[in-house]
Amino acid sequence: MQLSDFHFDLPAELIAQSPLEGRADSRLLHLSADGGLHDRQFREVVDLLQPGDLLVVNNTRVIPARLFGQKATGGRVEILIERILDETSLLAHIRSSKSPKPGTRIRIEGGAEFEMLERKGSLFHLRLTEETSIWSVLEAHGHMPLPPYIDREDQPADRERYQTVFASKRGAVAAPTAGLHFDEATLEALSARGIEQAHVTLHVGAGTFQPVRVENIDEHVMHAEYVEVSQEVCDQVRACHERGGRVVAVGTTSVRSLETAAREGELRPYQGDTRLFITPGFEFRVVDVLITNFHLSESTLLMLVSAFGGYEAVMKAYRHAVEQKYRFFSYGDAMLIERA
Repeated sequence: MQLSDFHFDLPAELIAQSPLEGRADSRLLHLSADGGLHDRQFREVVDLLQPGDLLVVNNTRVIPARLFGQKATGGRVEILIERILDETSLLAHIRSSKSPKPGTRIRIEGGAEFEMLERKGSLFHLRLTEETSIWSVLEAHGHMPLPPYIDREDQPADRERYQTVFASKRGAVAAPTAGLHFDEATLEALSARGIEQAHVTLHVGAGTFQPVRVENIDEHVMHAEYVEVSQEVCDQVRACHERGGRVVAVGTTSVRSLETAAREGELRPYQGDTRLFITPGFEFRVVDVLITNFHLSESTLLMLVSAFGGYEAVMKAYRHAVEQKYRFFSYGDAMLIERA
């Protein structure tokens, strides 16, 4: 398929700039297995899932990964962390008038200083020059890395609101946004209905926002993201399918985690990077239902969703969502898709 096959027109006013007051206040577009479209509220997810189903969530935690500072020459620098390597070093994207060379010192707001060690492709390897931890620097001086389509500065409330309620393992630089709709009351209602919960980890990287730059999508090189799928999760999935339940992935990140761990044909524990690129024609081995947000035109995430729900059905659903003025992207509304 071609990149242009995944294009849709989206009025700018439908891009959500802030979250609704309550996590579960959003709308939910239900794409049923027969291709039907149903406009619902997110709280109805409790009724759409069935006793015996397994809800799989991504427990990654977004770090305040954006830092501002300046080089010794006075030039302004913006750092967006891609991955923490250890307590004192990291890989990051850097925005400045000129790319820093090895040995360049960057002093960030608040006083901490990094040295640029080397360039690794599009990323820069930075190391703290003083005896402190990156985590303490980020907590004190980092900004939440809101996506580029949110046209405002981050606010104190984003530190909590741009996290899921099950976020526990720090390392992401973007939220697994489908999980933002779940609040404690919804999770308790699902549990009371007999729906279990499993946790995987995928640390979302900034590459998730990188556009696909080739028309032939088979030529696209997928970015790498770190994944953990435990033996406990594998056991929960196996038990779910044995009892006739459905595996319900919350977000494209949960899908990529589970399907990465099943690439050899059987779901097994997995720990490491994934570059799994899911496009129409992909054979899903684990996931039966997907809860997801609305994604950017021509993005790898829209391709994954189209592979899961069927290309024609998903593109029809997106046109419907635009017509019905659903809110799009990270702080927007949600979809529930049953695989045909």
